[in-house]
Formats: sequence, C-alpha cells, structure tokens
Amino acid sequence: MDVSSFFPIWNKLTPVQQQLLEQNAVYRKVDKGTVIHNGSARCTGLLLVGSGQLRAYMLSDEGREITLYRLFDRDICLLSASCMINSIQFEITIAAEKDTSMWVISPDAYQRLMKESATVSNFTNEIMAARFSEVMWLMEQIMWKSVDKRLAGFLLEESKVEGSAILKITHETIANHLGTAREVVTRMLRYFQSEGMVKLTRGTVEITDLSKLDQLQNP
Repeated sequence: MDVSSFFPIWNKLTPVQQQLLEQNAVYRKVDKGTVIHNGSARCTGLLLVGSGQLRAYMLSDEGREITLYRLFDRDICLLSASCMINSIQFEITIAAEKDTSMWVISPDAYQRLMKESATVSNFTNEIMAARFSEVMWLMEQIMWKSVDKRLAGFLLEESKVEGSAILKITHETIANHLGTAREVVTRMLRYFQSEGMVKLTRGTVEITDLSKLDQLQNP
C-alpha cells in the first residue's frame, strides 16, 4: 500500500502535486501503546493508516480520558495536523491501540497543496466533516444516553472490531473510552454479569448474550 491508495482524488492531481505528497510522506511503524500525537506538542502531520489501529482521545484537567474516534486500515487522520486549520482550538491525543504502520505527511506540504488545489481542499473538508460528525454523535451519546446503554454499545462495537466475543480489555480501558470512572464500569459490568450478558475474568470480558446487550442498547 502506497500513498496514492489513500487518495481517491489521486488521478485529479498533477504529476507535480503527486510528487509533492510522495516526497513529503515518511513511513513509520509504531508499537502498541505509542503516543503519536500529543495535543500540547507541535503539529505532527497528516496520518495515513496502512495497518493497525489508532485511538484519538481528549484528556481532561483531572486526567480523565474519552475516546473521540478510532482509526483503522486506510483511514486518514487530519486532527494530528490541526495546525493547518486555524479554527480548530481543542487538543487531542492520538495513540496506537495495536502495532501500526502508517505514512506521516508533512503539514507544511499538505497545507501548501490545499491552498493551490481546490480538489485537495474539498477532499480535506469532506474528511473533516465526517470526523466532526463522529464527535457530535459522541456528544449526543454522552448527553442523552445512560452509562449502561453506552457500555452495551461499546462492548458490541468492540466485539465487531476484534471479531470475537472474548474481549481482552480492562475496566480502566473501557472507562477511558467512555469518559467515566473505572468504578462505574466495574459496577455496571457486574450487573451485566448478574443478568447473564457477560462473563468477567481478570483482564477479560466475555459477551455471553449478544441479543440482550443489543436490546439494552436499543430498547
């Protein structure tokens, strides 16, 4: 997989523009747990995920995390290059949830390309709009859905991502995704277990009744 495969607009770019992207893309491999972009650090660049899994999240002043969205194979992350867009004021952190390979495109080069190419600018706006839609959906979940419904939805989503009903995940990690306290997650998971929806062991949550979780999420 090369840089061109991430851009459906590739054939609409001039050879010079294509070369600009290719020459300013650095291939990186990072291990699970690596922080790739820190909101308080300098602009990292545009991330093109070749394989693996990244997590974009925000950190409160009290140290509580909440997942904004996740990035999978062939996804593009723009908020790691937020210095290109003056209207973005909030800070996010991006870390690898799995061993990941990716391309990192220089923000200066991409910003230059956005200024000279309406095609690239429109493509970038489409990606940004999609990401903000995800964030707005998340805000709606936090504001209007109870923790039990959000937890049920997270477990179902995680099962699809991992392709397994047995999730090797800690209560602390789940709490970080949902932006709540570990104690809340533990209490809710124990309730789920008492209702026969999950089975808990150390570092593992096994989904035992998908239909009940789905009914809880979508009554």
